[in-house]
Amino acid sequence: MSELESEIATKQSRFVHLHNHTDFSLLDGAAPIGRYMEKAKSLGMTSLAITDHGNMFGALRFYYAARDAGIKAIIGCEFYCNPGGHTERPAPGGRKTNQYHLILLAMNEKGYHNLMELNSLSYTQGFYFKPRIDDELLAKYNEGIICLSACLGGEILQHLLNDQYEKAKQRALWFASVFDDGRYYLEMQDHNLPEQKRTNPLLKRLSEETGIPLVCTNDIHYIEKDDANAHDLLLCVGTNSKKNDPDRMRFPNQEFYMKSEQQMASLFSWCPEAVENTGKIAERCNLEIHFPGPLLPDFEVPQGFDGPASYLRHLSHEGLKKRYKHVTDELKKRLDYELDVIIKMKFEGYFLIVMDYIQWAKQHDIPVGPGRGSGAGSLVAYSIDITDVDPIKYNLLFERFLNPERVSMPDFDIDFCFERRQEVINYVTEHYGTERVAQIATFGTLKAKAVVKDVARVLDIPFDESNNICKLIPDDSKMTLSKAFEQNKELVELEQKGGIYAELFDAARRLEGLNRHTSTHAAGVVIGKERLVNYVPLYRDAKTGAISTQYTMDLIEECGLVKMDFLGLKTLTLIKHTEDLIHKKDPTFTSAAIDEQDPKTFEMLCRGESAAVFQFESQGMQNILKEAKPSNIEDLVALNALYRPGPMAYIPQFINCKLGRQPITYADPELEDELKTTYGVIVYQEQVMKVAQIIAGYSLGSADILRRIMGKKKVAALEKEKVKFIAGAKALGRSEQHASEIFEMLEPFAGYGFNKSHAVAYSVVAYQTAFLKANYPAEFWAANLTNEMGSPDKFSEYLQIAKDQGIEILPPSVNYSDKHFSVVDGKIVYGLAGIKNVGEGVVELLVQERVAHGPYKDILDFLTRLDAKAMNTKLLESLIKAGAFDTMGTNRPTLLENLADTILYVQKRKEATAFGQISLFDEETEASMETFSMKAVEDWKLPEKLEMEKDLLGFYISGHPLDAYSQAIRERVTANTAHLETIGFNRPTNIIAMVSSIRPFTTQKGGIMAFLQLTDRNATFDATLFPKIFEQYRDILHVDGIYGFVGKFDNSRGNDKISYLIEQIFEDPNQLSPIAVSRCHIELEKSFCSTEQISHLRDTCLSYGGSCSVLLHFRTEGESMPLVVECGREFSVRYCDEIEPALRENPSVLNIWFD
Repeated sequence: MSELESEIATKQSRFVHLHNHTDFSLLDGAAPIGRYMEKAKSLGMTSLAITDHGNMFGALRFYYAARDAGIKAIIGCEFYCNPGGHTERPAPGGRKTNQYHLILLAMNEKGYHNLMELNSLSYTQGFYFKPRIDDELLAKYNEGIICLSACLGGEILQHLLNDQYEKAKQRALWFASVFDDGRYYLEMQDHNLPEQKRTNPLLKRLSEETGIPLVCTNDIHYIEKDDANAHDLLLCVGTNSKKNDPDRMRFPNQEFYMKSEQQMASLFSWCPEAVENTGKIAERCNLEIHFPGPLLPDFEVPQGFDGPASYLRHLSHEGLKKRYKHVTDELKKRLDYELDVIIKMKFEGYFLIVMDYIQWAKQHDIPVGPGRGSGAGSLVAYSIDITDVDPIKYNLLFERFLNPERVSMPDFDIDFCFERRQEVINYVTEHYGTERVAQIATFGTLKAKAVVKDVARVLDIPFDESNNICKLIPDDSKMTLSKAFEQNKELVELEQKGGIYAELFDAARRLEGLNRHTSTHAAGVVIGKERLVNYVPLYRDAKTGAISTQYTMDLIEECGLVKMDFLGLKTLTLIKHTEDLIHKKDPTFTSAAIDEQDPKTFEMLCRGESAAVFQFESQGMQNILKEAKPSNIEDLVALNALYRPGPMAYIPQFINCKLGRQPITYADPELEDELKTTYGVIVYQEQVMKVAQIIAGYSLGSADILRRIMGKKKVAALEKEKVKFIAGAKALGRSEQHASEIFEMLEPFAGYGFNKSHAVAYSVVAYQTAFLKANYPAEFWAANLTNEMGSPDKFSEYLQIAKDQGIEILPPSVNYSDKHFSVVDGKIVYGLAGIKNVGEGVVELLVQERVAHGPYKDILDFLTRLDAKAMNTKLLESLIKAGAFDTMGTNRPTLLENLADTILYVQKRKEATAFGQISLFDEETEASMETFSMKAVEDWKLPEKLEMEKDLLGFYISGHPLDAYSQAIRERVTANTAHLETIGFNRPTNIIAMVSSIRPFTTQKGGIMAFLQLTDRNATFDATLFPKIFEQYRDILHVDGIYGFVGKFDNSRGNDKISYLIEQIFEDPNQLSPIAVSRCHIELEKSFCSTEQISHLRDTCLSYGGSCSVLLHFRTEGESMPLVVECGREFSVRYCDEIEPALRENPSVLNIWFD
């Protein structure tokens, strides 16, 4: 017995709550574990049970919380039991199976393990609407468990309610025989329900006749009595009903809260032993969970090796020879050092396991990333092909991954092709066994905006109004309702109106943060040394069938499990698709062997043309590439690491030093070798570690600890470390002041600095995508279009970029399209699987037949050669409307008009051929069969054709509805919507766009406004019409209409919620006039004087010639007002969206505005 348990035992309360539902009883329990502990302490209770419905999701978290609160945790579960068999399924239309409730509580660790066994089996074998167990399992796994007969849903109570007293008695005796030694109790509850008033005396009689002891509980679903309404609304969320639905599930009253010992004693004053038995049960439950820490599964080593350690040494040294032409003593020394650390920490098995499944993936042509995270810094990992980044070449540190002075689990995060990641997980599952491999549970919670939305729906608040209320809550994953109310007075005013709004926010506050649903961790997989159920309870996802741990990622390692991350990276899929397309003209090509100094690639990047380049595609990064002019992969690594909050402040220094505008300086001459690749700027965490080693004599292990301390900014630990740093520096001959200055210089970088190993690995992938884009543009964009078919905005953007680069996009064709987007003679061909109503299986048959026997001559030949069972009318209509038969010479409406006759003709011909009847036909009949002709129909106009393409492909291929307004767009549109985040906000902007949707909305003041979705050739974006403007234009607005708009882009709610605030609408876009601006203001740094800077500004102005005069604003020291200089008329510019980023390429430009 632990000290805590001994202390609790001496002051054990007389009554203990043994039937409690936390919020892990999803959308039923309205009480988080923390509130349980607070309330239990306030009531003076020293023990408390958790008995969630059918699961143990919260068991371990409850155990920890109780321990921290000084309360004894009684771990349990309210199981669902089907006595006839947990795997039983009713026959169609047959009697529904029983799902009786039963409370099981763990007395000790054996009981805890039996609970996990039972609960896991209930999901993996017994799930049928609910996870179920049965008599046989109870008889097998009851050791160390106390059993209560449960609530009105329990089997004993159900028999009593059905006037089957003898059956109830018989079953109670059976339970008592299984849970012998007095481990079975008849459970009584009193929630002031007539059913309980009727059955409680019967339970007492049953106890007297059988000797089975009684116990009383309260079926707790919420903490306080006034939480009842919030809990009622939570039930509505869970059952997808509304509060005012008459026949919905509801609790009968407000008695399901956490009552005091005095209240429970009063309710059961007629049966005091039932109260006392709760305390006795608590005394019998003394669970102390022993946590083994992470246990690695065994790796089977081939014969001839002593064990995993010797095998890893062998593989590493052999791999080193393959990786390096000349294996130097330095390489051997580094490899042996890493091996010694790995083996000393007993992680050799971990390396071999990861190596094995990566090796399997590569053998099965599944793309694997070159590395991710700090693991790329390991030479052992590189030697045994876990990573493909040379840690020596890039000066990466092993200690950043595995620190010999700070023992912690290594963590290889492995990227796999997004489409084939599951195959690798399947391999691991088969290799180690289904009982030893699982994914990891996660929980979605009722966050601020989500809880308001859910409760509003339940209260039947209209959708538009609910949506408007939710918009008052800032979009921030960490946002809470209390913060939202502090930040937005409109919410306060709304709540003060009372009525339904007061109820909405009161319930939302009470329910905020509760668990809403289970999910599966995006990447995590655990592999157990033994059966997983020996460590954690398991569950099966009802939708996917995947087996997962019930405990979340932050708890499983202590339980003895090791997490492996199998991540799906779409960029690897993109590279593979691009390579496959390139192989059609160059079978030997591989992106793993490309020129790392390819001129075309770096020229493209220096122009800022990095759309679709991994990690570099944001508009901000494109601007930085143009400024920084990267010339090697090391530059890309540094920019990748710097373009993040915090280190972004050092980007100007990095660029200026790189381009020679600013001298490169080092805080100490000995730091030059370490910092020269980043031009004197500390960019990486690894550089912080090396500086500590060089300046103060730290080992790299202790330098990593220093880096962590600096990152956490704990003052006491920092002061202690500073003393050590200065002492080390002085021992190496440096002054105290110099050492102190360098220490202080390191502090911010330790917090901001990025992991270089990760930056290198991802920059290698970035360079590969950039190379493909620069050298194989058609193949690259075709692969991107395949990748982004599920993302309309991104697809449209990439389609437009490909067109702008002069790449022709061909509509789908049964004669040259593949399943996905492909390339023919430098042109991109739409993939057949992208057509709505056309399945991949049919496409595969179609392509196989074409490859085997040549192109289809016409639709008759197409239908004749393919299996009629695979072809249905809807599929054929979709192919025709999408243009898949266009190349055969017959227009789309003609094919559609004659489709039914064509199908019938082909069917008859196939039937005649099958029965040998063709030869029996007379010549006239045979001739008619051979000369089948179609009735010609006039072709569709372009708008009609485009409309069908949009419906079937999701996008326009033959053109765009806005193509008719190309001249107006060139002359009158003043914003490029492809990059809304940098569009220039709150300034008059002209747009020509098509209306995709209109959603009117009634404001709180009774006015009617509208939210629009607009689409132009670059993007789809939101727009807002306030009541006065909407009233003015509502009669001319309709979906699919094309208009000219005047308005302003607004980002006051964040860059992910940009809206175009419409002020004026032109029914004819050609009536749109350019916005009248007359002056362009450019604010410049006071140091603006170099010939290069002046030339750049002059050339830019001349390139965008127009009528706006240019005014230069110079900030000078000591002057509150800037010096303003107006340039000559020859430098006047035109007002357009492109001029601002062009001017900002000049590093001296601080600000730009027009008026």
